[in-house]
Amino acid sequence: MDGNNPDLESFRKEWREEVTARSKPKAPRHTGDKAQAHREKITASKPANALPPSEVYEQPDVDPVIGISAQAYHDLVDKEDARRLGIEGSRDVPTNQAAEEPKSALEHYEKAVEREDQGNLGDSVNLYRKAFRLDANVHNVYKKKHFPPSTTKAKTPNPNPSDAPVTVPNTAHHSLHGPSARSASISQLISACSTSSILASPPPTEGSQSPPCPIADIPCETLVQILRDTAIIDLASFARLSLVCRRLAYLVATEDPIWHRLCHGLEFGFAAMHYRWTCTVAGNELPASCGCSSFNPDGHLDISTLTLEHIPPPTPPLFSLSLSPAYTTYRSMLHRRPRVRFNGCYISTVNYQRPGVSSSSSSTFTSPILIVTYYRYLRFFRDGTCVSLCTTNEPIDVVHHLTKENMHSHHNRESTLPTAVMRHALRGRWKLSGSLNFNRTANSAGVDGYSPEGQVHVETEGVDPKYMYKMDLEFRSAGRESEGTRNNKLVWKGYWSHNRLTDDWAAFAIKKDRAFFWSRVTSYGMGW
Repeated sequence: MDGNNPDLESFRKEWREEVTARSKPKAPRHTGDKAQAHREKITASKPANALPPSEVYEQPDVDPVIGISAQAYHDLVDKEDARRLGIEGSRDVPTNQAAEEPKSALEHYEKAVEREDQGNLGDSVNLYRKAFRLDANVHNVYKKKHFPPSTTKAKTPNPNPSDAPVTVPNTAHHSLHGPSARSASISQLISACSTSSILASPPPTEGSQSPPCPIADIPCETLVQILRDTAIIDLASFARLSLVCRRLAYLVATEDPIWHRLCHGLEFGFAAMHYRWTCTVAGNELPASCGCSSFNPDGHLDISTLTLEHIPPPTPPLFSLSLSPAYTTYRSMLHRRPRVRFNGCYISTVNYQRPGVSSSSSSTFTSPILIVTYYRYLRFFRDGTCVSLCTTNEPIDVVHHLTKENMHSHHNRESTLPTAVMRHALRGRWKLSGSLNFNRTANSAGVDGYSPEGQVHVETEGVDPKYMYKMDLEFRSAGRESEGTRNNKLVWKGYWSHNRLTDDWAAFAIKKDRAFFWSRVTSYGMGW
């Protein structure tokens, strides 16, 4: 084979170059090489009058292929190196060990708050304990530092700013056909509604007819009769009718015959109130009510000994309540004068704490604290009787069974029936102070035979037949008296125990007892 073959020599040369290139280490290829060559090419083609090198703006490295500048960040610490121990990079990253330990109580408290926000409750509790050991008032110090009290009073926003848009209604100019609603009294607002009428609802869409409103065409006399019947059935619904429209609000507030009927009626009025005892503590008739002495030794009336002349004539139910300076209208009389409600019951919730006894097997030196909760229930009936119950059962398990039908002595102590909560219920009677037609004036307090109204006297059976309990309660109002319901709260005035055998009286301590609050029970209905 010819050694001077040019094709063979060229093949050998290419083969040697390839082997030499493979044997050498491959240099890293940077993405900015093309951009650097492109930049050198542009610099070589610049004219001679170009700016000096100190004034030439150096462009960032831009890849001509993808158009993204290749930026290098040389001021960041290598995170992987920083996580390793014993190298230089670990000094640049702060660690928890390098943080200073808290010294003062405030620093411990701030650290505890920080740990609590992070969810580390164990460390947070330990830091809280250390903080309070150093300073028991550290919470107030922390509050003053981070939540200082405002030194300036908050400005009340102007309800009608001058720069408000035209579409915003100006409440300062609202009126009810008369004086301003903001400064007008209730009587002026009511009188402003005297000429109002019941308006039908507007049409649902433009161009359509308005829906019918039959009540708008009812005569005023018929409408008043409808409101009267509604008030007799449910007084609360009658009062809520004033929220429907101005016309009904005016009729509810000013129609005095309706309020006169309510005050003289048996449903919600004072005809159902008792200002003297009407029965015994056990619920039987009083011996003096018949005007005779034909009674059994146990105090019960012996009907077989009565004749027609012994039976007293029935008392006419008609009476008239006169107005007074304290009650200028029948509406204010029904709203303000104390009266008992029969469509619900009065509940007193008592909570107090007492120290417990630590167990002998306990390793702690602290004594437990027991929270005691019990309830007192008091329901009044229209015949002058009442039911009193003191138990630990909650109202939802008691109020529906607080009836006369469940007042019997056949409740088994081991019974699991719902009515078993009535095993400790006590029968009793009630009366109000004052009189039915008693005018509360300045000179009425000294009148013989009268007592100031506003109290209710309750007498109940005792846990033993020889005892009798007596409660004196006073009417109060819970919440805002000007807007809410009045006389819906009974506060304690006294609680005594009477021994029938020895005629001794003993007072109960009512330090822990709380007031009774009236609660409506729908299952009672009208309380008939």
